[in-house]
Amino acid sequence: MVAEFNGFEINPIHGGDAWKICDLCVANADRLKRYFPKTSEQNLNPTLSQLFVDKKVKQFENKEEFLFTLKHSETRELAALIYIKELDWAKKQGEFAYCIGYTFEGQGLTSKAINALSKYAFNYLGLETLQIISHKDNVGSIKVALNNNFEWQKTLLNEFTPVGEEPLDMELYELYKN
Repeated sequence: MVAEFNGFEINPIHGGDAWKICDLCVANADRLKRYFPKTSEQNLNPTLSQLFVDKKVKQFENKEEFLFTLKHSETRELAALIYIKELDWAKKQGEFAYCIGYTFEGQGLTSKAINALSKYAFNYLGLETLQIISHKDNVGSIKVALNNNFEWQKTLLNEFTPVGEEPLDMELYELYKN
């Protein structure tokens, strides 16, 4: 376990997570399709989810990308997925991406998870710069960044293209180790 708070715990992805990830992605399909299209399409059914989990476990072990789960400690219900991705080991930099189930939204859980995982990334992974990239209309994501002392750096023009949409400008926030 990486961290625990408010009856929830953060853990690295493991082989037994496929069903829970499938459930989260299917139940939140409308929310995930715009900003998490790849995660969403790779978790449409339990078989695809198991392939997804197997791949993510290998990436975690190889330090290519880190996927964490946020689960309720008692019920084991999956509340959120949190990635540390786009790793640049030469620059000691990584980017957070996260999604939370609609039933867990608005409780401050993502902010607390990013706080704990920022410490983990700095202290255990040796990263020195963490990024959050969010669309200006994604108020919840921007609140997570600001609640964790990430500072706005710049607007990234045409940074992300949702499926079937025009490219979107995204806002870059960064947090530095000390």
